[in-house]
Amino acid sequence: MKILLLGKNGQVGWELQRSLAPLGEVIALGSDSVQWCGNFLDLAGIDATVRAIAPDVIVNAAAYTAVDKAESDADACATVNAKAPGVLAAVAAETGALLVHYSTDYVFDGSGEAPRDETAPTGPLSVYGSTKLDGEQAIVRSGCQYLIFRTSWVYAARGGNFAKTMLRLAGERDRLSVVADQIGAPTGAELIADVTAHAIRSTRAQPELSGIYHLAAAGETSWHGYASYVIDVARQAGVPVKVANEAIAAVGSEAFPAPAARPKNSRLDTAKLQAAFSLTLPEWQRGVARMLSEILEK
Repeated sequence: MKILLLGKNGQVGWELQRSLAPLGEVIALGSDSVQWCGNFLDLAGIDATVRAIAPDVIVNAAAYTAVDKAESDADACATVNAKAPGVLAAVAAETGALLVHYSTDYVFDGSGEAPRDETAPTGPLSVYGSTKLDGEQAIVRSGCQYLIFRTSWVYAARGGNFAKTMLRLAGERDRLSVVADQIGAPTGAELIADVTAHAIRSTRAQPELSGIYHLAAAGETSWHGYASYVIDVARQAGVPVKVANEAIAAVGSEAFPAPAARPKNSRLDTAKLQAAFSLTLPEWQRGVARMLSEILEK
């Protein structure tokens, strides 16, 4: 099996290089790749690259994820998140390749408290969310075989993340304020990559599994709960922490105004994914604890 991985340098792309390796030959490209085009702003280059490589599976881990910047950079965001996936889907439909693509809970409006399943009405609040939804729809319209994974609150030990920011601030400040009215499940790039590899193998054998799936760790928390857990684990590990537990204030989203609105309800119902691929998704704390063990050892 020949697999073309796009977006190799992102959090999920980095883990996919590991998880996809046992499945076959992996050609991994980033936006700065030289021999082949991995720059999603160059649609013609992407089209030519996919046709020349002729992969059996296309895994798209590239995305425009600067949520606030996207509000003033809508054209570039739309090219990367919507037009480029449409190009990939068109080639996949012609060649019979399986296209794997990642989307987000930002395609929903974040209202209510119930977890959203794959059939729930969409209603993005931001340019980022709108372009991710447009990308999904372009793939579905193409008629190609696809797996679209909507995920949320993605993190990895590699690169910057919310946990690292909280640890730094906890070591510098006596008090912290963290948003408590946005609810979701921190989901590790490692988990996403491992589920992806499993799903590719299953879908290649059973094409009827093609479709949209929600992929997130089990359980739920707020950003405040996430921060409190991270800081508590660090304290127990002997990391110098200046802020006390009771000095981590829970605040509303309005305390941190931003150009792009964030959904308050990021809960995703993963029952379809677990049933289709015979999986059990771990509680979010397990992945976060493992990630913390990696970064705290450095």
